[in-house]
Amino acid sequence: MYPINSSEISPAELEARLRLHRLPELGPKRFRRLIDAFGCASKALSAPASAWRSLGLPAVSAEARRSHEVREGASVALAWLARPAQHLLMWDQPEYPALLAQIDDAPPLLFVAGDPAILEKPQLAMVGSRRASRPGMDTAAAFSRSLASAGFVITSGLALGIDGAAHQAALEVGGQTIGVLGTGLEKFYPQRHRRLAAAMIAQGSAVVSEFPLDAAPQAGNFPRRNRIISGLSLGVLVVEAGIASGSLITARLAAEQGREVYAIPGSIHHPAAKGCHQLIRDGAVLVETIEHILEGLRGWQALPCPVPLPATHPLVALLHAAPHTSEALAIASGRPLSQVLASLTELELEGQVICESGRWLARC
Repeated sequence: MYPINSSEISPAELEARLRLHRLPELGPKRFRRLIDAFGCASKALSAPASAWRSLGLPAVSAEARRSHEVREGASVALAWLARPAQHLLMWDQPEYPALLAQIDDAPPLLFVAGDPAILEKPQLAMVGSRRASRPGMDTAAAFSRSLASAGFVITSGLALGIDGAAHQAALEVGGQTIGVLGTGLEKFYPQRHRRLAAAMIAQGSAVVSEFPLDAAPQAGNFPRRNRIISGLSLGVLVVEAGIASGSLITARLAAEQGREVYAIPGSIHHPAAKGCHQLIRDGAVLVETIEHILEGLRGWQALPCPVPLPATHPLVALLHAAPHTSEALAIASGRPLSQVLASLTELELEGQVICESGRWLARC
């Protein structure tokens, strides 16, 4: 028995949908065109090639539908779904995320490892540079902790840099987070975040993909997955991004989908801040605190009860806002310098802060 709503479609229809899903050059819109034309995937697969041509579908799609590779791939997916905590959400089932269903090219099938129920919870997407600076990583972690503690699910792309910092920080406060892959779930990329993804699944979060389970990394798939990150979310927060960053694609898609776009400003001398500054010039909300995000979302349905937030040392809280020298921390905190230095030593031993080039930074 398959985990998600298997009783609503027959095993044959499920297998047929998985076969359609693997066909070359058959994206979400063509997939739905077939279902609309023939009523179900099973009938679409058995229809003559001439009927497919009349719908304007490419010959390569019609020719591949009976291939051994397509049949075998569907069989592997059925076996995958039979295992615990592995699910398939389909766009015409009630469990499919309502916000995602609103976008024009919502994926007809969505593979989920973990808890599929959290895809319906209020989400904030956090994206940014893969080569993020240490302050950028710390800022991402600080905002993620605060947003997760306020009851939001943190959604991102499980990439290196800002994405990974956001996912990890949400887990640290007992929050929930969703990773959207640009590969199949069985071809995880990047490999360095495989343990993070496993921790997300084990702790009640989820990793999702619209691609067949064995889909390998391809450059074109990552911009395509960005529409899912924004489509699942109430808004997108860009933490640190250059002008050519893929995060700006996510922000553009969010705006087109009617979602809020937020951006954190940075130094005018830092190349990775230029993308955020461009977004702000284009109308994104300039964000300095979590309140700047919450203010714009108060009209949405009530959020779940906040996650308890572990107590943060006052010096660490100051460092989450910006790096400081020891002397600047003493002034900002109103504490004697000797007391600040002693506290910083303890915090450094605990792994909460680090000193780089004479300035203290909060660690993710």
